[in-house]
Amino acid sequence: MTDIAQAGTFQLGDRRVKRLGYGAMQLAGPGVFGPPRDRAAAIAVLRAAVAAGVDHIDTSDFYGPHVTNQIIREALHPYPDDLVIVTKVGAKRGADASWNPAFSAAELTQAVHDNLRNLGVEALDVVNLRLMFDVHGPAEGPVEAPLTVLADLQRQGLIRRIGLSNATPRQVADGRRIADIVCVQNQYNLAHRGDDAFIDALAASGTAYVPFFPLGGFSPLQSGTLSEVAAGLGATPMQVALAWLLRRSPNILLIPGTSSLGHLRENLAGVELSLPEEAMAALDRIGAA
Repeated sequence: MTDIAQAGTFQLGDRRVKRLGYGAMQLAGPGVFGPPRDRAAAIAVLRAAVAAGVDHIDTSDFYGPHVTNQIIREALHPYPDDLVIVTKVGAKRGADASWNPAFSAAELTQAVHDNLRNLGVEALDVVNLRLMFDVHGPAEGPVEAPLTVLADLQRQGLIRRIGLSNATPRQVADGRRIADIVCVQNQYNLAHRGDDAFIDALAASGTAYVPFFPLGGFSPLQSGTLSEVAAGLGATPMQVALAWLLRRSPNILLIPGTSSLGHLRENLAGVELSLPEEAMAALDRIGAA
């Protein structure tokens, strides 16, 4: 069995978690909307991830909506003491499966209570505020009002830690005047390298960076170089992409997602992959192309 502790650990606020976690987004139906085709398989994947040592699960109640959190609760509740569940608020789903901002005090408060109910917990370990000034990537916009709402819910004991998603360095700096920001969750991968300097600055401050879409997400990363490196190492492209991220910076926490037991095992085995310097150099060039 793969020992994912090989990936090391990093602080997520006052909790230390293994650097290889699990992202639950793919447990919902197609387009992250509605129920999965095979609920039993989704439950099996979650249980296998935790059995393999995963102690950091990323989710949101707007996945489904509600579906993913309800599956997590069915699969894992009562939760292991060392399990940290990170969720997100700040968006809601339309009846047409659209992703829409949900930034008002009432919407944020309702989202926190929805997460509490569907996960079956009295307090949420980490809540990331998903910024929606541009649904496609980080964009400047004020964070004081929504973060003040979350900070108040934190004082009430409903939230333990707060993070930001789809955020800029300025928004993190602004946010830190309101609450301790324990993590930043943005899109970042071999080809999408806009956060390079941001990652380094967060590492210097001891803040976790959680990249999503390691292979490009809804627009899959197509790279002959990645495929060649993977073939040369007898690995999958996802394993190489994850191994590269682990090498990139010690504050990176990974949350690869899958609804397949086979893919879960492949992803977890990525921690055992050692990337030679020539492979790292070739992979780095993907982002420079």
